[in-house]
Amino acid sequence: MTTDAKDILVLGGTGKTGRRLVRVLRAAGETVRAASRSGEVRFDWNEPETWRPALAGASAVYLVAPDDPAPVADFVALAVASGVGRFVALSGRGIEQVGPGFGEGMAAAEQAVRASGAAWTILRPNNFHQNFDEDLWHGPLRDGRLALPIGEVPEPFVDADDVAEVAAAVLTGDDHDGQVYELSGPRALTFAQAVEVIARAAGRPMRYEEISAEAYAAQLRAAGTPESFVVALGALFAMHREGHSAELADGVRRVLGREPRDLADYAARAAAAGAWD
Repeated sequence: MTTDAKDILVLGGTGKTGRRLVRVLRAAGETVRAASRSGEVRFDWNEPETWRPALAGASAVYLVAPDDPAPVADFVALAVASGVGRFVALSGRGIEQVGPGFGEGMAAAEQAVRASGAAWTILRPNNFHQNFDEDLWHGPLRDGRLALPIGEVPEPFVDADDVAEVAAAVLTGDDHDGQVYELSGPRALTFAQAVEVIARAAGRPMRYEEISAEAYAAQLRAAGTPESFVVALGALFAMHREGHSAELADGVRRVLGREPRDLADYAARAAAAGAWD
């Protein structure tokens, strides 16, 4: 990889895609500023005084927006004024179809980078494989039961490593300006099918259970989930039930020239690492 950029600022540098992106870029010899509230470069969306130091010396930004859309435009404007000439914004498939409560920060990021005057590329991935072992659905699967209000609508889950590799290629290449890449895995599976794949890899019983949106919200509230997150997940799953992210996408192939990683390969690696023990 080659780039004229001085530094690449990676927001969410300790997050699911961010930490993988930092690793890929550094392995390629790029100079990276890994920023987060607790990372090597301190950055907090709620503390604007942390923005300028994080941007110092950067000419490209991997933009992972907060849930709150309010600070995004101001940050992008400051970044451009500070010398940033390229943005890669992480968004999500079907973002234009999601109801209020989910993805408003990502939508604001898309709008802000388009209007920035800088070069921009937008990445819209499906749900990550790693949601099954790093956060959202990890606990339920370890307990042997994942219950969601999604029905038989398939989801072409994508690997976070693929997203990171795409982001690295886009941040350091010159042929991606003004592109919106939708990123999916190589096949669409229902959540029930995905759980079967993971259960086989883990060698332990796991089952998927379909529940209503109301029952799911009640289950989240009973577990102490913040109301804003309950609303956000409700909006996300409503969008999924309408099928807006169910089709395969070709972004990984277009950028990397290869097929994306399959869920079965991910599940074998995660199981071998003890993800669901």
